[in-house]
Amino acid sequence: MEHHDIVIIGGGPAGLTLALELNALGIKDVVVLEREQEAGGIPRHCGHLGFGIDNKNRFLTGPKFATKLRELTNGLDIRTGTTVLEFTLRGTMRLHSGSGISEMSARRIVLATGTRESSRAARLIGGNRLPGVMNTGTFQQLVYLKHQKPFSNPVIVGSEWVSFSNLLTCRHAKIKPVCMITESTNLNAPSYFSLGARLAFGVSVKRSTKLLSINGHIKVESVDVESGGQKQTIACDGVIISGKFRSENGLYSSGVIEQENTAPLTTDTYRTSKPNIYAVGNVLGHLETAGACMLHGRKLATIIASELR
Repeated sequence: MEHHDIVIIGGGPAGLTLALELNALGIKDVVVLEREQEAGGIPRHCGHLGFGIDNKNRFLTGPKFATKLRELTNGLDIRTGTTVLEFTLRGTMRLHSGSGISEMSARRIVLATGTRESSRAARLIGGNRLPGVMNTGTFQQLVYLKHQKPFSNPVIVGSEWVSFSNLLTCRHAKIKPVCMITESTNLNAPSYFSLGARLAFGVSVKRSTKLLSINGHIKVESVDVESGGQKQTIACDGVIISGKFRSENGLYSSGVIEQENTAPLTTDTYRTSKPNIYAVGNVLGHLETAGACMLHGRKLATIIASELR
């Protein structure tokens, strides 16, 4: 069984920056475990501008940002295609990779597994199970990484920043959304985003509108919504379910560490209820930019390095 000083679970902006900073501080025995085949996290499939390799530069697309971050980590022990399955009773981690099942232990373990959007099931949306219903992350992966056009006229559900980013992805793929709907009276993004959606993309934002069900036989044909006590059917061929982020808590949902909602319960120095396990980045349950996650990674690196010296 392998043993290391630091094992970081998650190769997104927080995890990679933490590894880079630890290396710069003289902590060399660091391993990053990333379940995807390529490190970089969510920015890999966010094709719009607004990313930067630090907080001063916001003129990169997500894929270019992720590429630059990976270039900086050349020479570090970044293991992609490696999933941490569970923590064992002995306090080690059980892993799955191309070479099979193995175990690994570490003096310090850092959760940097990020966040995900709430699913259709979690939102209690009824109707048929059909292709063409997906969250933002899946949609962006299909468009930017696999160069697919999964539908032509979807309905976008949500009113957060990420919900509006779907408009940019749709434009890139020559997709025309029917509308955006949100249960909220007020947007969870700046109010002027609604005006921008209508003027720049020709897409109206329907507030106080609840998605009741998704209809169709072989594919999505329409959705039923309710607004002001009135029900309406909107024709569409896809549904993008966005926002309402929750921590990726599969590794600790069984009670390995204490939680607050789905996020690890931590101190202001990123410590969890287990003395050797830390959590950093969007896994903490507060969706932040890649730049903010990088800053948190640098801060945690300083904390851990001071403990190991």
